Amino acid sequence: MNKHQFKLPILFIFFLVALLTLSSCGSNQPTAKDRVEDYVKAWQKQDFSKMYALLSKQSQKSIRKADFVSRYKRIYEAIEAGKLKTSIKENTKKEGTVQLKATLNTVAGPVKFSQSVQLKEEKRRDKQNWYINWNPSLILPKMTTGSRIRVDTLASTRGEIVDRNGEPLAVNGTAARIDLVPGRMGSDSDKAATIKKLTGLLGVSKEQIDQALAASWVKADSLVPITTVDQAKTKLIKEATELPGVVKTEVSSRVYPDKNASAHLTGYVGKMTAELLKEHPNEGYNANSVIGKTGLELLFEKQLRQHDGAAIILLDPTGAAAGTIAKKNPVNGKNIQLTIDRNVQDAMYAQLKKDAGTGVAIDPRNGDILGLVSTPSYNPNDFVLGISSSEYQKLSNDKEQPLRNRFTAASAPGSTFKPLTAAIALTHKAINPDTQIAISGSKWQNNSSWGDYYVTRVNHDPKVNLQTALFKSDNIYFAQTALKIGGSAFASDVKKFGFGESLPIDYPMRKSTISNDGKLDSDSLLANSGYGQGQVSVNPLHLSLIYSAFVNDGSMIKPRLIKTNDPPTFWKKNVMSAGIAQLLNKDLIQVIDNPSGTAHDAKINGLTLAGKTGTPEFKKKQGESGRENGWFVAYNTDNPKLMVTMIVENTQKHGGSHYVTPKVKKVFERVLKK
Repeated sequence: MNKHQFKLPILFIFFLVALLTLSSCGSNQPTAKDRVEDYVKAWQKQDFSKMYALLSKQSQKSIRKADFVSRYKRIYEAIEAGKLKTSIKENTKKEGTVQLKATLNTVAGPVKFSQSVQLKEEKRRDKQNWYINWNPSLILPKMTTGSRIRVDTLASTRGEIVDRNGEPLAVNGTAARIDLVPGRMGSDSDKAATIKKLTGLLGVSKEQIDQALAASWVKADSLVPITTVDQAKTKLIKEATELPGVVKTEVSSRVYPDKNASAHLTGYVGKMTAELLKEHPNEGYNANSVIGKTGLELLFEKQLRQHDGAAIILLDPTGAAAGTIAKKNPVNGKNIQLTIDRNVQDAMYAQLKKDAGTGVAIDPRNGDILGLVSTPSYNPNDFVLGISSSEYQKLSNDKEQPLRNRFTAASAPGSTFKPLTAAIALTHKAINPDTQIAISGSKWQNNSSWGDYYVTRVNHDPKVNLQTALFKSDNIYFAQTALKIGGSAFASDVKKFGFGESLPIDYPMRKSTISNDGKLDSDSLLANSGYGQGQVSVNPLHLSLIYSAFVNDGSMIKPRLIKTNDPPTFWKKNVMSAGIAQLLNKDLIQVIDNPSGTAHDAKINGLTLAGKTGTPEFKKKQGESGRENGWFVAYNTDNPKLMVTMIVENTQKHGGSHYVTPKVKKVFERVLKK
């Protein structure tokens, strides 16, 4: 045989193999696994129309496209279907069978699928491909043709806020919903009269009531909600429910029993808004959620917020429960117990409620914050229940700014700053506390470069030592003392007391500052700063912490707002020596005990107090009359338990700090003199 006779068949075989390979590549038909992956991609996007297109002809005969799409959409909206994760594995032993494992996030937690998906090869539009034999268990596991689902909300409760003794500050209670029953409202004229009276009583417009009554679901015996009011408004509720067709329904509500007295402290909750939902994505909130809007309700939202549970219940064709597809248990919010003493809080509010001002109370030995009050105030219950736009505008436009939180602010402390100046001067040995300094007259300037500006004082003592300067509040003495310390040393030392720093507390407070740029470069600014004017700005809680050094041997206590059994700690240790602290403590007693002391009217028989007054002035030009604020800081010295810092604004016509001292005295009498 010729050797060339073998070449042709071998070449022919190679040609056939290549041709078959090319033919196979050209067809590029998806596998069953590929088709399930296409179905899953559409499923993840909840593209139900595309999913339907991938069903076999037999499956499409069992359910119309419109029914398929609407059923998926209705159920997935109800269960709040979210992310879908899948694992797909082809069964190599059985062609057209794919093992699908999937996890679908829902309102009731993850729903897990583990199914063997059957596919069928069908020819459509001259193309052979795989199509899915679908059944309802691919909507949710265990579902059949006639079954349905129900989603039950498993209610949880928001954490409550209580004071150190367990007294309620923000709790879960009830409110009074005012409803109308159309069939009981009487004739048209009676109905019109009732609506007119309700608009006046409830602050709701006639249009709102008419719209509520005109809703499509309303029947003669329906309860039609109009508004919700505080249960404590018994007179209003009685007047409303005496009208024909008006009834009261108790509903769950957040309640603030201390009302205006603790409004700025607790803040309030409100309904979730579209804007807030955008700010809190993927955090479990929905349009019906309640969220902290201000104060502690906002600051401790993560701890206080509740997480409702949910259950997806499988129903048989009769509507009876046939099983649970998924369930997520509710989680209640955590309760918070504060160091606040509601008795102290209410005592300060009682003294401040007719004025614009603030009160801060602490236990100077352990740092417990006993009270934080801001006035004028508002009732947080009104905000929870839905304050009317007219009432909100009234609060917003009030010149006294009742919505403003004053205990978080910082302002000029006036003479209450003088003990700090004294502490720094004594530390630097810039002054001798016993030395009598000669001061002539009631005004003084360092040199002629000050022009028309002078430091003035009320007293006219020709010679003044530290103690006299403190209890008589001599501005000139402390202006001269500041100059003796020097601008650089003064600006540096106040930082040791926490100036320029955030206070170590969860409630955000304004930082205290010695000047706008943190420096004291000019003599006049330095002199003014020595007695708490110039550009000095102090937060009232910070001032209280500075004064705590006078009873803690020179260390400033660290504040705390959450009740704890942990031992107290110091925020700033050894800001002054124990000797200086004890010396200034004795001098501050004279502010109250000495008949010439600026706070002698705060003296309480049987209870020794130490403290300091201050009357910062806000004037455009020296010599002119202007706005003044009254300050007073006081604490009891024998086994110190209470320190109160109180500020009242615009006291220029009421005697400055002398308007405040009796108020603080009454707080001590109510709290400690029982």
